[in-house]
Amino acid sequence: MSQHTVIPFGPQHPVLPEPLHFDLVLEDETILDAIPQIGYIHRGLELLVEKRDYQDYVFVAERICGICSFMHGMGYCMAVEEVMHAQVPDRALFLRTLWCELSRIHSHLLWLGLAADAFGFENLFQASWRERELILDMIEETTGGRVIFGSCLVGGVKRDVDADTLGRIVKMLESMKHDLGKLADVFIEDITVRHRLAGVGVLTEKDAYELGAVGPMLRASGVSYDVRKRNYAAYGGIDFDVVTETGGDCYARALVRIREIHQSVEIIKQVVARIPGGDIAVKVTGMPQGEAFARVEQPRGEALYFVRGNGTKFLERFRVRTPTFANIPAMISVLKGQTLSDVPNIILTIDPCISCTER
Repeated sequence: MSQHTVIPFGPQHPVLPEPLHFDLVLEDETILDAIPQIGYIHRGLELLVEKRDYQDYVFVAERICGICSFMHGMGYCMAVEEVMHAQVPDRALFLRTLWCELSRIHSHLLWLGLAADAFGFENLFQASWRERELILDMIEETTGGRVIFGSCLVGGVKRDVDADTLGRIVKMLESMKHDLGKLADVFIEDITVRHRLAGVGVLTEKDAYELGAVGPMLRASGVSYDVRKRNYAAYGGIDFDVVTETGGDCYARALVRIREIHQSVEIIKQVVARIPGGDIAVKVTGMPQGEAFARVEQPRGEALYFVRGNGTKFLERFRVRTPTFANIPAMISVLKGQTLSDVPNIILTIDPCISCTER
């Protein structure tokens, strides 16, 4: 008769960058079930919407997550702008798109480094984060911040970026292509990486769809879905294809993120080439009355934002559904049947952000 063992995994673990906790049910080294426990770092950020002016709350929304900070702030602003029927200037929409894609590159490079560290490839970890520092330098030059941008507001953006700076960003991204290519080649070709990622944590296209997976987790299983194709911000004027893979394993999820890095570089080049002149914000008057949803494609996947105003300067409700929360059912599914040694790699390939999830 086989005997089952329950092993607590997290919230403190030398491999996991996030305080995620699982109770893993094992038979020998094989995982039979994974029971998640969330709520470890609940911060009550959504309740603050009742105590902060709807404009000031942008700064709180950005602090839902340090890695996706700009997109959290932008998603909140988009929902409030929908309620207040605010027409954001085109230049502001293009600047938002620029910062979104810089954030996407920064997030994916951070993930590549963490993934490399998880399977013991320290040089690859350092190389990924060295490239990420160059992206953070661009963000700091254009927003004044490296983690929290503070550049979005209801009605537009707070900062403009001159043509010389935009041109310099494109030149810097072009100069990074060689090193980014070498980095990608290691992830794609190295036998060590393939051994740890290929065939591990397979999520079928059917399961990805039915379990509600989002982002690279979904697209690596062959489902072509990207919220950017719904044409928010300036994406309606940008030419790009949805990046997909069909393997559905950890390796495919790494490939999707690597390809999206190169795609984001091309999107930024289009943004710089097509950005119009004009104002960067409109003055929003009155108080929010009514409710609205907004959807944003964060680096980890689709995020949903809901706001409800009652005619005062304090919103009555703000709710976020983050990509990690949506991906937890799929992560539980792919953990079953895997070996204990592969757990860190599988968890990291959904790029978990528990700060986002628990708010």
